[in-house]
Amino acid sequence: MATKGGIDNWPEVLPTLANALDSEDYNVCEGSFGALQKICEDCGESLDTGPQGPLDVLIPKFLQFFKHQSPTIRSHAISCVNQFIVCRTQALMTHIDSFIENLFFLASDEDADVRKNVCRALVMLVEVRMDRLIPHISSIVEYMLLRTQDRDDGVALEACEFWLSLAEQAPVCRELLAPYMEKLVPVLIRGMKYSEFDIALLKGDVDDDASIPDREEDIRPRFHRSKTHKAQDDDDDEEGDDEDDDDTMSDWNLRKCSAAGLDVLANVFGDSILAILLPILNETLFHSDWVVKESGILVLGAVAEGCHAGMTQHLPQLVPYLIERLQDSKPLVRSITCWTLSRYAHWVVQQPQHVYLKPLMEELLKRILDSNKKVQEAACSAFATLEEEACTELVPYLGFILETLVRAFGKYQHKNLLILYDAIGTLADSVGGHLNKEEYINLLMPPLIEKWNVLKDEDKDLFPLLECLSSVATALQNGFLPYCEPVYGRCINLVEKTLQQCIANQHDPQNYDLPDKDFMIVALDLLSGLAEGLHIHIEKLVANSHILKLLFQCMQDPMPEVRQSSFALLGDLTKACFQHVKPFIGNFMPILGSNLNPEYISVCNNATWAIGEISIKMENDIQPFVPIVLPHLVQIINRPNTPKTLLENTAITIGRLGLVCPEEVAPSLQHFIRQWCTSLRNIRDNDEKDSAFRGMCNMINVNAAGIVHDFIFFCDAVASWTHPKDDLKEMFHKILHGFKNQVGEDNWKKFSEQFPAPLRERLSVSYNV
Repeated sequence: MATKGGIDNWPEVLPTLANALDSEDYNVCEGSFGALQKICEDCGESLDTGPQGPLDVLIPKFLQFFKHQSPTIRSHAISCVNQFIVCRTQALMTHIDSFIENLFFLASDEDADVRKNVCRALVMLVEVRMDRLIPHISSIVEYMLLRTQDRDDGVALEACEFWLSLAEQAPVCRELLAPYMEKLVPVLIRGMKYSEFDIALLKGDVDDDASIPDREEDIRPRFHRSKTHKAQDDDDDEEGDDEDDDDTMSDWNLRKCSAAGLDVLANVFGDSILAILLPILNETLFHSDWVVKESGILVLGAVAEGCHAGMTQHLPQLVPYLIERLQDSKPLVRSITCWTLSRYAHWVVQQPQHVYLKPLMEELLKRILDSNKKVQEAACSAFATLEEEACTELVPYLGFILETLVRAFGKYQHKNLLILYDAIGTLADSVGGHLNKEEYINLLMPPLIEKWNVLKDEDKDLFPLLECLSSVATALQNGFLPYCEPVYGRCINLVEKTLQQCIANQHDPQNYDLPDKDFMIVALDLLSGLAEGLHIHIEKLVANSHILKLLFQCMQDPMPEVRQSSFALLGDLTKACFQHVKPFIGNFMPILGSNLNPEYISVCNNATWAIGEISIKMENDIQPFVPIVLPHLVQIINRPNTPKTLLENTAITIGRLGLVCPEEVAPSLQHFIRQWCTSLRNIRDNDEKDSAFRGMCNMINVNAAGIVHDFIFFCDAVASWTHPKDDLKEMFHKILHGFKNQVGEDNWKKFSEQFPAPLRERLSVSYNV
């Protein structure tokens, strides 16, 4: 009641409950504490009103009960105070030393809930008041080592969080934990074993369950990730969450926490922990008990990133061992082996194909058709990771891969079917146009279209299928033509229907619910995939629909993800059939300009990219819109901590505007030249980079003075080219020699002596300066 009605509207509740804590009736005291704990959990911010607030009375009161004879009341008291650690409530900070002292007093309490709350408090204090813990840190580390092995799993889990929290402060962690690593690593490894309860919950002894339908409650909701345009050949992908997934054990547990702890500590300490780890691995990996063996394989995966360099010398022995374990009789061993191998996929693809990649691929494909659903899931996810790493290395095996994935359609239950879509989409992204062969299309498309026809417009299983089809359409290019018309039409209907439902909700929210806009977002992204893949062949479909009017509405949607996907589609339509986009440019450009807000990074990124594509098509006709967008772009490129992809797209778009309207952009040259050059120096040679550098050369010809103070950065950016086209190389040559002639031979020599040797040599060889 207090939570729903608001503490402010019931001023007497806190004094009444606080006074009730002093009752001689134990039940009254405990009941009051129970109520206060819920209020502290749910209304903590309302209680933290600054000086002379209720917490000035409550926190000292709670501390008095840390030594109460009842373990339930002791536990309530700690839990109440714990709610105010992370927000650094002043009333608690005033009593912080007393709080810590009381925690130490309760450290060895016989009650598991008390020990759990003590551990929870110390974990949070690492984050917010490490200064107060440092004088006692040796005792705290020893205590947490003990509690991580507590007989109560709940206590052990809370204590295990300590190592994760400490590792976030890497320099402090390295100094504090170095003397304890020989004790800590084995403790974490022991925590990574499945308990008997875990095995029962996961049905670890059930080998063949592929024909048993999934329960709907076991299928986690999937969230669509809207399309983001990256600079061509930008392979700096964001990493997904590749933690070991215990399927139905989606709850955080000691095994997962121990594995995560070892992972982060491996990143902090690097190869130095291998001296401790390898002897343990040697024992666990070959243990007769499959549970111990399984935990050893999990350990291998957990340290793959942090100990990458040190593990490399052992991988020629370990990878074949792991590939062999994919045939283990225990499904939980097979599934964890899939995950661990995925963590070493990057190394595998760097070796000769026939040595590791081919046998790994063959065994993973067998596991994709495993009789156990958990193994199917792990194999499918691992294969998607392998696809991302191997890319076109998989082309010789495409027929074999597609046959397996298509067979999985007939074998998979609901949950794994969604993961299968992801594996197919990732394959399409990885091999691209190599998929556009008649025999591959005839294998792949029938099961996808069959699912497409079965699913209703309101079925959320459409999300992963649409994502998959978007990647497939982009890869197949004109090979997708036989399927494009019904797919295009349904996407338009999904967008239109969602927009109509939004309007109905705005006018009559009582009778019309707000629609799930994810349907519209995935449809927009699939339309993008069609435009990118079919290119000019989409022109008739666009001409016979009102896609651009719908796009105008979507671009103004309050939901950022809708705008993000809208701008991606606008850019792709601009490239594919600009004649249909051009009449709407007067309406589109102000919207694009107003979305150049880096607070919404992906929206801003796609809007920036779309402006660049439009400028290439419009040429000098873009001139009236330059003042709307250029100031925002200059601001973005100069903004600290701007993500790499946004910086690159911003630099390319500024360059493209300079290509078509140099007179309008060049006067601002000195405000962005340095950041522009550093943003594009690491991009590989491609058409986008080519157009941007041509624009920069045009701007320098208009306003050479704007580059004088930062000319060294331009020289560095020019040297980043491997094979510029002849006419672009000539433009670079003229600018470099023009500058050299202007300053004179002696001054140029002094200037070029500032260059790093590789830059000086490259400019000398390529441009004779």
